[in-house]
Amino acid sequence: MTEILIGSNPNNPTIVGSYKSNATNEEKATQLPEPSGYHILCAIPEAEETIDGSNLIKTSEMMRNEEVLSTVFFVVKVGPDCYQDKTRFPSGPWCKEGDFILARPNTGTRLKIHGREFRMINDDTVEAVVLDPRGISRV
Repeated sequence: MTEILIGSNPNNPTIVGSYKSNATNEEKATQLPEPSGYHILCAIPEAEETIDGSNLIKTSEMMRNEEVLSTVFFVVKVGPDCYQDKTRFPSGPWCKEGDFILARPNTGTRLKIHGREFRMINDDTVEAVVLDPRGISRV
């Protein structure tokens, strides 16, 4: 178990959490943050390694840029207050866990968990739900 320390005084740091650096896949899955309030935890789908299904392989920088500027997100967890404001969301929730959604690139808080990029976005930044995100790319 490794502790995550924070603070400006190295002799008296504050422990803010802990994680297992050698965690199993099952344990890693439980390390995802629980969204609070009206936030939604989204995973960024991994970029394809080839260009348009051809044999041309993308560079790692090209793949990273595609993931960072992605407009497609996968909804992992929804906060307890998402879509509860009936005035702002009179027709109900705009998305649910397990949906692929569209949102603006660079929206939300970016975080990396065990090498995978996630975003914490606000409930009102969801622009659409898509059934099949394959083929959708940023212009």
